[in-house]
Amino acid sequence: MDPLNEFKQRLTRRQLLGNALRPMGAAAVASLLGTPLPSSQAAAEVADAPANDKNARRSGAAGRGLADLPHFAPRAKRVIYMFMCGGPSHIDTFDFKPELRKLHGKELPDSIRNGQRITGMTSGQKAFPVVAPMFKFQKYGQHGTYVSEILPHTAQIVDDLTIVKSVNTEAINHDPAITYINTGVQQPGNASMGSWVSYGLGSPNENLPAYLVMISRGPGQKQALYSRLWGSGFLPSEHQGVKLRSGADPVLYLNDPAGIDRTMRRRMLDRIAQINDQQFQAFGDPETQTRIAQYEMAFRMQSSVPSLTDLSSESQSTFELYGPESQKPGTFARNCIIARRLAERGVPFIQLFHRGWDQHGNLPKLLRGQCDSIDQPAAALVRDLKQRGMFEDTLIIWGGEFGRTIYSQGKLTKENHGRDHHGRCFTMWMAGAGIKRGFEYGRTDDYCYNITESPVPIRDLNATFLNQLGIDHNRLTFRYQGLEQKLTGPQPARVVREILV
Repeated sequence: MDPLNEFKQRLTRRQLLGNALRPMGAAAVASLLGTPLPSSQAAAEVADAPANDKNARRSGAAGRGLADLPHFAPRAKRVIYMFMCGGPSHIDTFDFKPELRKLHGKELPDSIRNGQRITGMTSGQKAFPVVAPMFKFQKYGQHGTYVSEILPHTAQIVDDLTIVKSVNTEAINHDPAITYINTGVQQPGNASMGSWVSYGLGSPNENLPAYLVMISRGPGQKQALYSRLWGSGFLPSEHQGVKLRSGADPVLYLNDPAGIDRTMRRRMLDRIAQINDQQFQAFGDPETQTRIAQYEMAFRMQSSVPSLTDLSSESQSTFELYGPESQKPGTFARNCIIARRLAERGVPFIQLFHRGWDQHGNLPKLLRGQCDSIDQPAAALVRDLKQRGMFEDTLIIWGGEFGRTIYSQGKLTKENHGRDHHGRCFTMWMAGAGIKRGFEYGRTDDYCYNITESPVPIRDLNATFLNQLGIDHNRLTFRYQGLEQKLTGPQPARVVREILV
């Protein structure tokens, strides 16, 4: 009998439906994840890879970016993003208006507030007295840039910085604001900026993830940070940020369990990879390849991470440059040194979250303490990259999710006043990788409350960061829920070319 006719006669209804459901399930999964179904050729390439070519079998696209990226010649090979969680007060750091001294204690005019949406923490206040900066300001650098006395080290590097005073956000509370600036939307579930960079560009270092995160905290208020802020959202999970801890185990579950040596772990991973390959060929779930890639990355990180976080080879002059806390694990200063070491190893996106900037009360003391903890290390990082020849191709960013209000939250006294959240305008600085030096961009009114010149929305800021990496923000997309998702969101965005060389 003809084999095809024999197969048709023996095929039961249950077998037909069961076999038909496999590709339907794969199609559904691929649709939900926003990724194309693997072609038979791609599956065959995985299956036919030489047995000794383990990287080809295991890693899939891990470590490699999209084929058409970068879209144009990049100015930056890497990004170091110093994120000040809580909203640093732009009024008390960089956006100085001498006339504010005369306005201190006076009521903020309604024409300036202009019906602004404010938080529940000050919406019930009957008075909104103006609070002038409690710190001295002085001009620094060739262009006479005002910097507060609580940032003396940053003041010495202003000729290397572009200070943007007109960043603005629609969000007024921490979680939506920090989610917005990191992912492009205020709602949870989207991919973080570092994940987009990992997805688009990959990493030249196969022994470390493309996106690494470190967290520190100053003397200010505690504020929750959620891992979704460095998560991959709808992108394949291999692109999520990996958090380095300050303890004995920088990455959880990285070390082999007792009784398991490297050879045994290698054999185990080889067998798991074979099983996962079979699963991928059967169901076509792209997360299966991600799982293989993550197992392999963890195996390689077992040797790369300990040498990365061991600072015994750093010179005494390096520790002196970054300040007295640089030898203390978990501090911002030490994290800055590790960030430089990651940059040297080719990691394309490094993010340092520093908590404690939410000064609703006792601002003069707490803000000074916060600045003490980050000022010298942040300036040292710029200097260190310059002396190592890495400044020109490293994009360095400093800033938070919003600024603070010019009016006082709570009773206005010199020792104990605070400032509420303020998204209408705030200040960030950036340096390196094609950013202008000794430059200020944007202007606010006499109350540091509204933007009067050159506004920079979050989407424009993120478009500019991507541009320096050689990425057209309109072309780096991922289809999810029927839409072409972008870091800059659905609204039009532009690159702020005025701050670029």
